[in-house]
Amino acid sequence: MTVLRLALFIVIALSLAACQIEGGVARTPPTVPPTGLSSSPTMPPATMTPDPTVVAEPTSSPIADSLVRIGLLNAPGDLLPYFSDSADERATAPMSQLIFPAPLLAHSYRYTTTGVLQRVPSLENGDVTIDMVDVFLDQTGQISAEPTETITQVQQLSVTYRWNPELRWADGTPVTAADSIFAYEIAQQISLGQEADTRLALIESYEQIDDYTTRAILRPDYTDPAYLTTYWTPLPRHLMADLDLETLRTTEFALLPIGYGPYMIERRDQGSLRLIRNPHYPNSGGPDAIIFLFRDDLELLRSSVSGGSLDLAVTDALLPEDLAVLQQEAETGAYDLKAVPGPIWEHLDFNLDVPLFQDIRVRRAIAHAIDRQAMVDQLQGGLSSVLNSWIVPDQWAAAPIEQLTIYPYNPAESRRLLDEAGLLDSDGDGIREAAGQPITLTLTTTAGSPLRQSAAAQIQANLAEVGIALNIEELPTEELYSLNGPLFRRSFQLALFAWIAETDPRGWERWSCTGVPSESNGWTGNNFPGWCFFEADKAIRTATTALERAEREQAYVLQQRLFTQELPVLPLFQRVDVTIVNPTLAGVESDPTAPITWNVSEWARR
Repeated sequence: MTVLRLALFIVIALSLAACQIEGGVARTPPTVPPTGLSSSPTMPPATMTPDPTVVAEPTSSPIADSLVRIGLLNAPGDLLPYFSDSADERATAPMSQLIFPAPLLAHSYRYTTTGVLQRVPSLENGDVTIDMVDVFLDQTGQISAEPTETITQVQQLSVTYRWNPELRWADGTPVTAADSIFAYEIAQQISLGQEADTRLALIESYEQIDDYTTRAILRPDYTDPAYLTTYWTPLPRHLMADLDLETLRTTEFALLPIGYGPYMIERRDQGSLRLIRNPHYPNSGGPDAIIFLFRDDLELLRSSVSGGSLDLAVTDALLPEDLAVLQQEAETGAYDLKAVPGPIWEHLDFNLDVPLFQDIRVRRAIAHAIDRQAMVDQLQGGLSSVLNSWIVPDQWAAAPIEQLTIYPYNPAESRRLLDEAGLLDSDGDGIREAAGQPITLTLTTTAGSPLRQSAAAQIQANLAEVGIALNIEELPTEELYSLNGPLFRRSFQLALFAWIAETDPRGWERWSCTGVPSESNGWTGNNFPGWCFFEADKAIRTATTALERAEREQAYVLQQRLFTQELPVLPLFQRVDVTIVNPTLAGVESDPTAPITWNVSEWARR
């Protein structure tokens, strides 16, 4: 059924292209309405007030020991558990995880339960099943919704979700399977964001089995690594049934939602959010109240933590000089600095339609010419490491280093390969020639990113040392990632940007032959280099469609071996996620995929 599966991938996966590109478009939170949410008889109302001049309660107050103050650079828009895109998720997840805990939490690139579901579905426990079903085929061999003369049998995957019957909304109402079905019904009417749209495209139906059980039935003959998360995070039908869905994200409920998690909203201001315990959630430890303060100034957050008016601050967008200051102050004991390589990873793409890059010696020469360790040391404070593959080291499918082709910084080897390729500096001006013309390449990247500006400048200097001139072209984020932009239209030579590593590596959209954007597929797909290598294409399709973990892992290792040999993309480094923690707060643990509040129940005062 390979043809059937491939056809469905074209229709579904490619239509969702580029949802995990790391961009950085500034988000403007919606205007806070002047009135608070109307109250329930069993729950005090949340309120919204003007931005206070006093940002935190005095540390000498008796309540201070049960209050934690968290500083963030970006204020969220709505606080619903459905995110517009990856940037929205990073800004909102620290708060939404406390109000609407994820049914399955991505922690260290693996899924774990949070108590919202009774267990993680799997083939072993019977919650994931495979059935054979009859389908109609059209003349091209694709599954048809309309009856045809051709009928065949294909496999169909179903996933059962068992919801915790002890869960209560913050107004005391039980959380049931009907609330999950309600969220699914909303998603069928309006977009709840990129991830929700992807999930919706995967499933044929989502049904309620009983009061605390739902089941997702995937489209026939379609398997995707995201099948485990085809649940719909519950939304309170009894509170949202009459909302205008067209303006859902700007409604008062979206800004002040009532959730089922350990915390609920007490007050929201233009510059802060205060959460208090949900009285209907089991007391599992942690602070009695949490205040989030939103300040677009890293220096203000840093000084507030060291001065004691904030307990911790989080950021993933640091300049090298910022990291240096943080590391120096942490050494004095002003605060604890927790740094982990995050899921955002920078890379350099070769456009394989450029004749020069069709010679593998040239691609390898450029890889050897670039001092990636210097980037890690200078741009990431030495807190990250050089990447050797597109699957980051902490992901389960990362290939052993001995299976990969490695490109250490070696200008001499770079020059040797360029000489071997016949690219020589015949006139002694320091620039090599190809077909009699000086080699001058153009690197395209995003404007307004100091990190990428620094990385691009180093690439430019490194290539100059081996006789290749480089121009740097900076484009607005929206233009670079536009469907009419140089990535999707494949009009670039070299491109510097980032991807976001997901809990499951996936990769079909990025590395398959069908994922190459072209006129024939409407310029969709994320295989911007245009890398179409038969054996690697087969491996990535197996890795992303097989159900057995061992089969998938073997296919991923093969694909990474071929990827590093052929080098359509040079991985650079993972960005560092940094948390600054006041020494008086214990138990905070940074994680590359979980929000900083993932283990808030274990936080305590020293």
